[in-house]
Amino acid sequence: MGVATGPIRVVVAKPGLDGHDRGAKVIARALRDAGMEVIYTGLHQTPEQIVDTAIQEDADAIGLSVLSGAHNTLFAAVIDLLRERDADDIKVFGGGIIPEADIAALKKLGVAEIFTPGATTASVVDWVRGHVRESAGS
Repeated sequence: MGVATGPIRVVVAKPGLDGHDRGAKVIARALRDAGMEVIYTGLHQTPEQIVDTAIQEDADAIGLSVLSGAHNTLFAAVIDLLRERDADDIKVFGGGIIPEADIAALKKLGVAEIFTPGATTASVVDWVRGHVRESAGS
């Protein structure tokens, strides 16, 4: 792949059966307000739908929001699908109700960062700017 130009493109997704999307919408808006292009997939997305969207939209990152407790399974499925589809250059980060004890395993799996309750929108924006496609004009 060549060097990407333009705004950072982020897919914000709600995988699984979790129906609470306020946090995902807040993050999507903060990223958008910071000059990034954001594609919000809506509720109840499968890992396949999320990865398909990220590839079709030429995303630089996927932000997953999980409150249901299925984070280990859902994050792993997204990471595995990205690898299978030679798209593992798309960074995955996430947030939600994720126990501290699970964070190290998720990072070992390939999740770049986890934001837990209390993280500020500014911290998410700053992390994306600093770690996703560093060469982007953000």
